[in-house]
Amino acid sequence: MTAMIQAQPDERLAKPRLADRLVVRPEIGALLGAILVFLFFSIVTGQFLSPLGVATWLDDSSTLGIMAVVVALLMVGGEFDLSAGVMTASTSLVTAILATQAGWNVWLALLVSLVFALAVGAFNGWLVMKTGLPSFIVTLGSFLALQGLNLGVTRLVTSTVQVSGMRATDGYESAGALFASTFDLGGTRFQSSILWWVVVTAVAAWVLVRTRFGNWIFAVGGAQSAARSVGVPVVRTKILLFMTTALGAWLVGSINILRFASVQANQGIGLEFQYIIAAVIGGCLLTGGFGSAVGAAIGALIFGMARQGIVFAQWNSDWFMLFLGIMLLAAVLVNNAFRRRAERVRR
Repeated sequence: MTAMIQAQPDERLAKPRLADRLVVRPEIGALLGAILVFLFFSIVTGQFLSPLGVATWLDDSSTLGIMAVVVALLMVGGEFDLSAGVMTASTSLVTAILATQAGWNVWLALLVSLVFALAVGAFNGWLVMKTGLPSFIVTLGSFLALQGLNLGVTRLVTSTVQVSGMRATDGYESAGALFASTFDLGGTRFQSSILWWVVVTAVAAWVLVRTRFGNWIFAVGGAQSAARSVGVPVVRTKILLFMTTALGAWLVGSINILRFASVQANQGIGLEFQYIIAAVIGGCLLTGGFGSAVGAAIGALIFGMARQGIVFAQWNSDWFMLFLGIMLLAAVLVNNAFRRRAERVRR
């Protein structure tokens, strides 16, 4: 008697369901949140969807988005940088002091401020890896040092806590055209910082998911010891991540000083928490090894839409902090749930 055996399909070859393909994406929760916030304020206030309204909340999101993306890369790598906010002011001050007080060309001042930012980022990364101290402590020290340096040097050079006069410096027009110009879209002026935000997000997303360095970032953030044992250059990867965060701070600082033509020595303090919150809302885990550059950009977009939506609706701006707290708690819970589901899907 011949038994008829029907071959069962190998479940490993089965095409994943759409829900399973979506759930492994870290940014899916942030995308759903952004859609809800967009729909809510579109209904609550008509100004939100006007061309000027769109330009306003995109502008609000852009510089925050640039920093959220680079901070997200660092968080995926398992580290934090609490000096990121004050670094935006430090780079602006270096550029402004050299250009207005020393008479340097703006482009040369920008180059020096870039070197300064990268040096601080490299030092943060080297110190974290050399000492084994938590990056939270190391960069908190850098935050305090930069804050004191900003105030002390600015007061010493200008006798005030502000540097202004950038518009009268050599090279301001050409540098401003690159970093702080506007472009017309449908009769409405949009800030070029929006384009920088898109470019930074696209490059970061490509690096994270399409390159060997992106694999190293996930590896050192998810299991540093295991990554080292298989040949991943852990020290170099983490130092480069801190330098990338510093590079983002330099870009934002350059955009700000060339757009507003002045800078306060205490500028940027507290923004580092907004960068981290935007990255967490965008799908990054505080424990590292999981996250998305696109998700961080969406997290910053939620910030901008909510902050300006509250203004358009003529609500008390204090409500924004309540919204921020709720969004952070919800993001942490949703991210953990999505990560557990993603781990089950990948097994």
